[in-house]
Amino acid sequence: MKNIVLHKANTRGHANHGWLNSHHTFSFANYHNPERMNFGALRVLNDDTVSAGMGFGTHPHANMEIISIPLEGDLEHQDSMGNKTVIKKGDIQIMSAGTGVQHSEYNKNKDKEVKFLQIWVFPNEKNVSPRYDQITLKEEERHNQLQQIVSPKPEDGGVAIHQDAWFHLGKFDKNIELPYTIKKKGNGLYVFVLKGDIAVNDQELNTRDGFGIWDIDSVKIKATSDAEFLLMEVPMQF
Repeated sequence: MKNIVLHKANTRGHANHGWLNSHHTFSFANYHNPERMNFGALRVLNDDTVSAGMGFGTHPHANMEIISIPLEGDLEHQDSMGNKTVIKKGDIQIMSAGTGVQHSEYNKNKDKEVKFLQIWVFPNEKNVSPRYDQITLKEEERHNQLQQIVSPKPEDGGVAIHQDAWFHLGKFDKNIELPYTIKKKGNGLYVFVLKGDIAVNDQELNTRDGFGIWDIDSVKIKATSDAEFLLMEVPMQF
């Protein structure tokens, strides 16, 4: 039985709005691919670049867990819960939209781009009270190890999510190899390469490639060059 899916970087959906250059791993906005609607509870994985001083005006969300991971620059967030914050590389932000929230996101800087990942995960409970959180990570804690950044319980490390999902970041030197063990039976693992080259079991992946695997207990992850990557363990049934 086939239990893998490979999404090469150059097969992603792409939209360039001038102020926003976005690559979509899964169907989003005007990019619709019936074979790429989601990976289990992982619904959206957008790789966004926002021009200097530009951004997303106020817009609504409901019943979705929205995670932002800045890769470069400073992103200003404002929402109807009264939060006004700036997230930058090293930060992780989560917004549980729940019963409904409005928010905006802008590039705070007038002289450089901001790059970030926007990730949506279906929640395991609908109509919860909206919630916001952000944390600053220590980058050295992902050097040649897996740094947990999202989990169902905040005391387990990272920001908390309304789903049985765990995210990790890794920054591996070439030839470093580590296993990843699935935390909840029935979950799958989606790997997204931020930079460099890795192998997941025997599957070679390059910068911005995505790879999903399920019906497994663990995988081996090896950096075949210096590499940075994101692991997203999510339920396949939800």
